[in-house]
Amino acid sequence: MKTIDLLIDIALDMTAGLTAEARYQRLLDALKRVIPYDAAALLRLEGEEMRVAAAIGLAPDAMGRRFRRESHPRLDIICNAAAPVRFPADAPYPDPFDGLLEDMPPSGGRIHSCLGCPLRAGETLIGALTADAIDPHAFDGLDLRFIQAVAALAAAQMQTIDLIQALAHSAEKMGLIAKDLMQDARKTSGLEPIGRSTAMQRLRREIELVAPSDFSVLVTGETGVGKELVVRAIHAGSRRREQPMLYLNCAALPEALAESELFGHVRGAFTSAVADRTGKFELADGGTLFLDEIGELPLTVQPKLLRVLQHGEIQRVGDGRAKSVDVRLLAATNRDLEKEISAGRFRADLFHRLNVYPLRVPPLRERREDIPLLAGYFCDKIQRQLGLGPVRLSSDTLQCLNLLHWPGNVRELENVISRAVLKASAQTAGNGQVEVGPAHMGLDSIACVPDGPLTAAASVAPLPGRQATLREAVDSLERDLIVQAVTRHHGNWAAAARQLGMNRSNLFKLAVRLGIQRKGRV
Repeated sequence: MKTIDLLIDIALDMTAGLTAEARYQRLLDALKRVIPYDAAALLRLEGEEMRVAAAIGLAPDAMGRRFRRESHPRLDIICNAAAPVRFPADAPYPDPFDGLLEDMPPSGGRIHSCLGCPLRAGETLIGALTADAIDPHAFDGLDLRFIQAVAALAAAQMQTIDLIQALAHSAEKMGLIAKDLMQDARKTSGLEPIGRSTAMQRLRREIELVAPSDFSVLVTGETGVGKELVVRAIHAGSRRREQPMLYLNCAALPEALAESELFGHVRGAFTSAVADRTGKFELADGGTLFLDEIGELPLTVQPKLLRVLQHGEIQRVGDGRAKSVDVRLLAATNRDLEKEISAGRFRADLFHRLNVYPLRVPPLRERREDIPLLAGYFCDKIQRQLGLGPVRLSSDTLQCLNLLHWPGNVRELENVISRAVLKASAQTAGNGQVEVGPAHMGLDSIACVPDGPLTAAASVAPLPGRQATLREAVDSLERDLIVQAVTRHHGNWAAAARQLGMNRSNLFKLAVRLGIQRKGRV
């Protein structure tokens, strides 16, 4: 009965809430009741080396040693065995723990009894259990089948501990990552959209009004205006700000996977569904889900999104059961959804559910007074990233920035500032002040022609009664084409340059050479 009780104790320890060290020590303590050892050790296999994971009766320095299998024949024999191995007292192989028994001087003689058993998880060797005694007959009469059963439990114990530690490490790591992401999201979302213009002050008031509610919000605006920043500001001001805000870009969703990504699926729902998957709505339960580029959502998935907004229920792909979720939905798009509805690409009922509280983010050309503030912010940002000294924009540079059309809006402004600062820094020694001029942006001061109606200077026309030269005829044709293109695009030089197949800065320079001027200035 003693051996049965021992096996029961070991098995119970496998389910107890103990640390790894405590589990190993209790296992060795239990073995002491049936194996009269002077020292015992649990060794973990790490590559070709064995490391002591726990021991009783060994000197403290044994815990810091590594035992290579090729240097310790007994350990190698144990690892290659299929069952417990009992070495005779006159075995020619030295014991790896000779001189390492506790309270025994190194010259205190050899170990005379040695017993070992491989520890395997399935077919995989994970370690070894060893027992040593001074008495050469200490292990005579032991039932090796019982030792093998104990070794199987020990291997299961070691594997369980490894799994628990791996899971704990993974959970801790994921928890820290999630915490960092949440802190970063709060930090980012806490930033108000930059600007003092009337348009931005109005937008901030709208954000403050709608944020505490649970209304769905549809944020619209051109590419690069900062819609995501507005969405994060809404979440930061909401009652759900301590919960996660998950992000999903609808434009990056293949139609075949969109439903699974949003609502999840069960194993076997389709060919590649080898396991259950949790969708974004379930993960965001209690928090906020931000669907960017909502206008790109496949038409086939839109009715299911409408159901979530109407009833707060989702259904995993392949699952007949409905699940309730509490998610606030924030969406953004640069498309005109009403035109998409007319074209049959977006559902009108879904649009009205999303558009409970619409917010339009103004383009940069409608708030030019914010350009210096944004430019200063981006200068500081790139200065920190590159480790530069102070960054300054010349007055000519600010004038150019204020006059350009900015079809890419705030994102384009950031890119231009970043490139210009990088180029200017290459001409600055050490940590000196970085001075950014128009040339660093690929422009010069006379090329910064404002948007507006254009006229051609009369002085460039040929004299009366003289036949125009080929150069003059070509200039006249280029002049007319530029004036027509800029006029057609209502003073938008970038759009005119695209039409003419030119770089915008080259178009500016050509316009200056041809004498094209805005009313009142060259």
